[in-house]
Order: sequence, then structure tokens, then C-alpha cells
Amino acid sequence: MSTKKILVIEDEQAIREMISFALRREGYEVMEACSVAAAEALLEDKLPDAMLIDWMLPEVSGVAFLHRAKQDARLQNIPAILLTARSEEDDKVTGLDAGADDYISKPFS
Repeated sequence: MSTKKILVIEDEQAIREMISFALRREGYEVMEACSVAAAEALLEDKLPDAMLIDWMLPEVSGVAFLHRAKQDARLQNIPAILLTARSEEDDKVTGLDAGADDYISKPFS
């Protein structure tokens, strides 16, 4: 059985490293990106089994990326979880409407 791959898209290095460390400790292969552009470059070569996406990324938001990904035949069936400090009900609805499978509010442990 192959190792499950998780793409972590998070611009804050400390948070990205913490998430990646925890996932690797649990046996996952982790792909890391600090921006949507970096994530798209990674996705050209390898598809993950799931994506953890920060909402507030530089240049292109995680929600905008997620919306585009769900329109892409290669990416549309990959489960995606939004990570964000935005925790209002309207924000959760926006994220889920964009195609997120779940929504985790920061801070988290």
C-alpha cells in the first residue's frame, strides 16, 4: 500500500512546518506550498490524496484556488479542508460553497 500524500498550502512557514511535522509523524507524505502558484507547480507533477488549504494566502486566496480546483477534472475529486482564522458562519458557508469538504478554524492544536 502506498503512502497517502497531503498537500499543505500555507503561507506562514511556522504553521506549515507544524502541520507537515504532525502529518509526517502519522505516516503521510507531505507536499508543501507557500502560495497558490507554488501549489499549482507541484500539482503539475504529482496529485495528492487530500489538500489542506489556508484561506488567506498571498496573491490568490485559498478559496479562489479551491473554487478553480473543483472545476479542474484532475483535481475536483481530491478532498480539501480549509484552514482559517475566519470563523464566522458566513465564512464557513463561503468555504463550503467553494468546494471545501471541511473547515478548520485557527488557532488549532
